Amino acid sequence: MKFAYRFSNLLGAVYRQGNLSFSKDGNAVISPVGNRVSVFDLKNNTSETLPVSTSKNITCVGVSPDGSVAIVVDEDGAALLVSLVTRAVLHHFHFHKPVNSIRFSPDGRKFVVTKDNVAMMYHAPGKQRKFNAFVLDKTYYGPYDETTCIDWTDDSKCFVVGSKDMSTWVFGAERWANLIYYSLGGHKDMIVGCFFEKDSLDLYTVSQDGTLCVWESDTELDGLVLTKSRDKPEPLKQREEEEEEEEEERLEGEEGEVIRGKAEPPKEKTKNVRYKQRSKHFFNKEGDFNNLTTAAYHKPTHILVTGFASGIFHLHELPEFNLIHSLSISDQRIASVAINSSGDWIGFGCSGMGQLLVWEWQSESYVFKQQGHFNNMASLAYSPDGQYVATGGDDGKVKVWNTNSGLCFVTFTEHSSSVTNVTFTSSGFVIVSASLDGTVRAFDLHRYRNFRTFTSPRPAQFSTLAVDSSGELVCAGAQDSFEIFLWSMQTGRLLEVLGGHEGPVSCLCFSPVQSILASASWDRTVRLWDMLDSWQVKETLHLTSDGLSVTYRPDGQELAVTTLNGEISFWNSQNATQTGSVAGRHDLEMGRKETDKITAKQSAKGKSFTCVCYSADGESVLAGGQSKFVCIYNVKETMLMKKFEISCNLSFDAMEEFLDRRKMTEFGSLALVDEGAGDGDGVNISLPGVRKGDMSSRNFKPEIRVSSLRFSPTGRSWAATTTEGLLVYSLDGSIVFDPYDLDLDVTPASIRKQLRLQEWTSAIVLAFRLNEKALKLEVLETVPHEQIAVVCSSLPDIYVEKLLGFVATCLEKSGHLQFYMAWAQNLLMLHGQKLKNRSGALLPTLQALQKSIQIHFDNLSKLCDFNMYNIRYAEALSKQRGVKRAAAKEEEEEEEDEGLSEGMSEASFEEAEMIL
Repeated sequence: MKFAYRFSNLLGAVYRQGNLSFSKDGNAVISPVGNRVSVFDLKNNTSETLPVSTSKNITCVGVSPDGSVAIVVDEDGAALLVSLVTRAVLHHFHFHKPVNSIRFSPDGRKFVVTKDNVAMMYHAPGKQRKFNAFVLDKTYYGPYDETTCIDWTDDSKCFVVGSKDMSTWVFGAERWANLIYYSLGGHKDMIVGCFFEKDSLDLYTVSQDGTLCVWESDTELDGLVLTKSRDKPEPLKQREEEEEEEEEERLEGEEGEVIRGKAEPPKEKTKNVRYKQRSKHFFNKEGDFNNLTTAAYHKPTHILVTGFASGIFHLHELPEFNLIHSLSISDQRIASVAINSSGDWIGFGCSGMGQLLVWEWQSESYVFKQQGHFNNMASLAYSPDGQYVATGGDDGKVKVWNTNSGLCFVTFTEHSSSVTNVTFTSSGFVIVSASLDGTVRAFDLHRYRNFRTFTSPRPAQFSTLAVDSSGELVCAGAQDSFEIFLWSMQTGRLLEVLGGHEGPVSCLCFSPVQSILASASWDRTVRLWDMLDSWQVKETLHLTSDGLSVTYRPDGQELAVTTLNGEISFWNSQNATQTGSVAGRHDLEMGRKETDKITAKQSAKGKSFTCVCYSADGESVLAGGQSKFVCIYNVKETMLMKKFEISCNLSFDAMEEFLDRRKMTEFGSLALVDEGAGDGDGVNISLPGVRKGDMSSRNFKPEIRVSSLRFSPTGRSWAATTTEGLLVYSLDGSIVFDPYDLDLDVTPASIRKQLRLQEWTSAIVLAFRLNEKALKLEVLETVPHEQIAVVCSSLPDIYVEKLLGFVATCLEKSGHLQFYMAWAQNLLMLHGQKLKNRSGALLPTLQALQKSIQIHFDNLSKLCDFNMYNIRYAEALSKQRGVKRAAAKEEEEEEEDEGLSEGMSEASFEEAEMIL
């Protein structure tokens, strides 16, 4: 088994905080999720998470106008320049202060960053490579408080900056003679959005108290005049720079021109640009006050979208301020709004609930609607074919995700408390979940309903769950009564209550091949219960410490048990003897929490693995716990093979092994000093003497941990539920040269020579020895389809499995359905008996093949149904054309209607016969 697993996707979280952006074509929405960036393709209904991550949560994303690069900035001001084409990080930069917003100019040559009360204009990174991708051009001072938003004119000549000090400042990107800076007032609250009109200097400003001001300029964009001689303003600039040397030093000594705005207009000889307030509009009606939190404006269609703290949004047409429509889409504040390039789709992000919505305002319908678990995820389960993942969370919801698209397609909300465990039955169409609300529920994936609810005689909080391989027996363990409850799936009745454990039952697992249930408990035992022999205890395995989790190997011959002392022990399930153990406490590498009084090294002595699972081939185990690491151990050698760091996000607690000495003061750690919630979170009246927000509001840092791990049945990927979300690691994305039985004469040239000689079998064998994917594909698709059966029959046995696995992966993406299906069919028919003898090792390959065929079957059946209905409709229309309508006589009309319906029913009968 290879360990070249790479991070491939983040499920279970669609939006956390920061600004949403649309791609250039408007078909994809770019959303910051924690310290990663996800791209949701709305046309193809897929999601992908970029393989880049920052060291803290992302606060703003700026996408270039051509859609090729994006600048991603985190909470500390550390920026990454990311290519959206190659998905690679091109440059690292640090702004040294939190950045409020970032915006590229429409021509793509500059971008403006606002931090504190300063706007900084940089040269945008171009196509050619430079030593420094971020070159500071000009620094603009003007506002007295933090800046909030930016907008550019269409020709990139000027930009406008809004501020928390209720003022809006217009700055010239070049040194214009008649517009260096201009300050606008008129608001009574902080500015949320400021927007230029299309091809004009006219402005709209929106403030938090729900006020819109329309500003009219007396000059067109063509009327801006460049400063002819630079000698007049030069001494003035030098004198100001000398006066403000301290502020210059604060800008990390970056070079660039400094422009300082004053409250009064600049004194120049040419006639300056003047603004006047044309009108003022109010969003809030009498007695219905609502905080405006975010705004976006689409210039070509003159549409303003505003989001409010109560989850309502408004659509207005400007400058007349006509309300198009308003709608409540959430019960939490809308944190971000974006409009795509065509103006049809509007994206909304709600950070409180983790919602991401895309609304088509003309048809008044959702294009996209996703929401993650807004609390921690507790467990996950793969469906038997690896196509779906079910997750249960502390919010009481069970969600089902498609592993191909990365999107959630159904949410079950029947549980009234935290879901502790979820699992699929062997059919793959039933999900069973256990919860702390005292119920175990079964959900049907055909009709999307809760068809069974299992309860215990006395209310018990269920913490663990297992379903046997037939799908008939459901059992759950309770934390408070030390009993295991057993129900029948068919009848829903309680069959038996298994007593015997002297501590809470921590984990249950059915054997995949026999009717034997393994239960681990805090009483330091694992009991094996025989389900066929009147539910008696068959064996008791005595552990060295409290049992935390137990799992069977896929062939049912071995058990892995994790215990409280940080060990993983392996047991033979037939004769109940221990075959090996791994002391994995040091591999967990705990971090130190900010509230911990002891070091990470000391606290690690009390930590252990809380979840464990076998790989699809059973050769290794995957283990995780209260740490940012997931470890893969080889069972036979009982040694660590690889460690995966699931997150590098320092916004989580317990990430670093040592506390930062720079944050330590005589009063303790600065990280424990509560700074309040900030102004943006709907705090109306801050307490006196408090610099920002409400000191009484709660805020916390979530601790990094892995709550559940599962290997995909196909063996190509594994998933972990963490504080960050559901992380999927897979082999598919990586390019690894991994030859098999390589020799000097195995070269691409010799393989192609065999193809020219039409020696198909030897060409395939050589291609699989070299193991280069593109070459294997070329060889396979060169074989004539009438030769497939001959080639399959003459293949050596060792290459049959390799070819079957390769066909399974190719079939998923390829359009040559019949060709690859013929390969699969011939391989299975001709070598079926030999393959059956090794069915245990081949199971992941066969499940991957089944998954690929199932995907194509679903897609084609939808397409065929659609075509069938279209043909019926066209045939019915052609029959209708022959019937002439008489306008005068109603009786004739009725007769004709009857004839038409008969004709349509005949058409459908004929069509059905034709299909049959």
